[in-house]
Amino acid sequence: MNSNSQSENDAYLKELGALFIPLDEMENLDRMVDAIGDADIVLLGESSHGTADFYRYRAELSKRLITSKGFNIIGVEGDWPAAYRLNRYVKGLPDADSSATDALGDFTRWPTWMWANTDIRDFAEWLKEHNAANRDGHSERSKVGFYGIDMYSLWESMEAIIGYLEKTKSPQLEQARRTYACFDPYNKDHQSYGIAAGLLSESCENEVVELLKQMQKQRMVHPGSEEELNAEVNMLVTSSSEAYYRTMVRGGPDSWNVRDRHMVESLKRIMSYYGSSAKAIVWEHNTHIGDARATDMLEDGMVNVGQLLREDAQHQVFAVGFGTYKGEVLAGRAWGDPVEKMVVPPGQPGSWEDYMHQAGGGRNGMVMLSEASSLLHKVIGHRAIGVVYDPQLERYGNYVPSSMADRYDAFVHIDQSTALQPLPIHKPVATEALFSS
Repeated sequence: MNSNSQSENDAYLKELGALFIPLDEMENLDRMVDAIGDADIVLLGESSHGTADFYRYRAELSKRLITSKGFNIIGVEGDWPAAYRLNRYVKGLPDADSSATDALGDFTRWPTWMWANTDIRDFAEWLKEHNAANRDGHSERSKVGFYGIDMYSLWESMEAIIGYLEKTKSPQLEQARRTYACFDPYNKDHQSYGIAAGLLSESCENEVVELLKQMQKQRMVHPGSEEELNAEVNMLVTSSSEAYYRTMVRGGPDSWNVRDRHMVESLKRIMSYYGSSAKAIVWEHNTHIGDARATDMLEDGMVNVGQLLREDAQHQVFAVGFGTYKGEVLAGRAWGDPVEKMVVPPGQPGSWEDYMHQAGGGRNGMVMLSEASSLLHKVIGHRAIGVVYDPQLERYGNYVPSSMADRYDAFVHIDQSTALQPLPIHKPVATEALFSS
């Protein structure tokens, strides 16, 4: 390393050290809440889907935002139907499950541990208690909701739509049945549908578009109800996931962009339902919530949730990245493989993780990147671990070139992390996906 490079690295580390705020026992998290200010959307990331510490810190931040700033929406990188079952539980809606563990029972799609784990269970119990204690919480809209804004649940969402239309005796029922029948030959196999639609031009796109038009033309019979929101987003999921699987097999950025645009649109539908009081917290991987324009995703023609929401002048957005220097993580060796507890090696020299470790002297902490100088706009490697992971191959593809002060407004560093503790979920389903985050 030449003297100029060493001088640059020393200056970078010195600034991080000056910005570093210790987070021992989460004692300084209120400084993050203060920094969030008047934002109406707060994005809370994670550098891996299998790290307990990220869930715990996000839960604690979310609790403080709910109680002190009136946030009322939790949107997560999970399937809408499975998360809606948990939403019914935390809101105490009719026919809800008797415990959070039971309410997490529909998270059967691999990787089940992302949401069916003890940290989400405990956070859901807190949400339920908070909602029950809200004396003004007579309506569904006055309670904090928990929603999945992802779009992998094509068949489950179609089934939910048909169930809703049957219950409401809707004139769209027959069209919905015809749409669902179009997908029958693929036996709920996303990959088979993707190949047929993307490569053989045998898609159900026309049926989905027609159903979407009909359902938009004639509003639901319970305007403004949570039941209508459920049907509306399930229809959006059906449309987006059909497009996702149709584009996935072709490669390129299209399927990624379909997915992240869907998550933004889902969040906006939920916020519209909550009206002028809507304030949302989003839990997703750093690759979704950190602004894509500050990474090499920009060159690849990819957009993400963080970028799209920052570009929307109607909202004030605050994005918080999360990462670790070393520790443990839950992941699979390949898509659909049994989950393993793996060792996360120390961050590579010169990476963001390495700098944070040095700046904090091995402590947990956070930095407010909105206060950083031009030094922290330098592009360096920032670790990203998906649900598929091999620690021995980490150096070959797990570091995303990033301008950290452009990617996030703040960052939470866990120096030594621990793995999630999954809940037992029966009949796990492995589905193909193009991206592991």
